[in-house]
Amino acid sequence: MSKQVEKPEWARIAEAFEASGQTQREFALARGVRLSTLQSWVYRHRRSAPSRGEPVRLLPVQVATTPAEAASELEVAASGARVRFAVGTDVAYVARLVAALGR
Repeated sequence: MSKQVEKPEWARIAEAFEASGQTQREFALARGVRLSTLQSWVYRHRRSAPSRGEPVRLLPVQVATTPAEAASELEVAASGARVRFAVGTDVAYVARLVAALGR
């Protein structure tokens, strides 16, 4: 664009960019505007846009430990078989076992 562009026009250009699906570089080249100017107006447009979603609500949580018996055994499902092993079992052994089951 060779002429001076006013604020309302840049707001429309920023909205057109958002709807275009193009990168900022592609859009600027297609419209003949400076990339840095487009980036500036897109930034302003995004900052001034009202939030589209509901505000984030933070809820209180309480962290609880798991019972010891629940954490003493792990399970791997492979090729239709389920293998249970104790926590702390050699990972390489479990990997070889799962690989053998997959054959």
